[in-house]
Amino acid sequence: MTTDVHQLDDGAWISVNDSREVNVSDLWLLARSDFCGCETTDLLAEGFVEVGVDYLDIQARIAGQCIACGESGVTDWLTVGRVVDPDSGEFHGVVHESVHFPAKRTRLASPKE
Repeated sequence: MTTDVHQLDDGAWISVNDSREVNVSDLWLLARSDFCGCETTDLLAEGFVEVGVDYLDIQARIAGQCIACGESGVTDWLTVGRVVDPDSGEFHGVVHESVHFPAKRTRLASPKE
């Protein structure tokens, strides 16, 4: 089964298989990030800039601001969830309160390409 992934409402939501699954209004704790000079970035997510797929992982680049130092920008790729059953399309989002490690790029192209 194919997984359908889209940005909705000017980057406020990520839709997976026509269901709004990931909301932008969360805080993300980033480690080993080039986003800002902080040891860990407390990112206030303001919008999804790009979405992509890395096998079963749904990934996104997020525009936002570090609430510790005030730096604004766009993250590298972050896993926002996973399709746990490709046949049914069942999706589980990541735990936003945990620590996340951005990657320079996703293995597969974004859905637009």
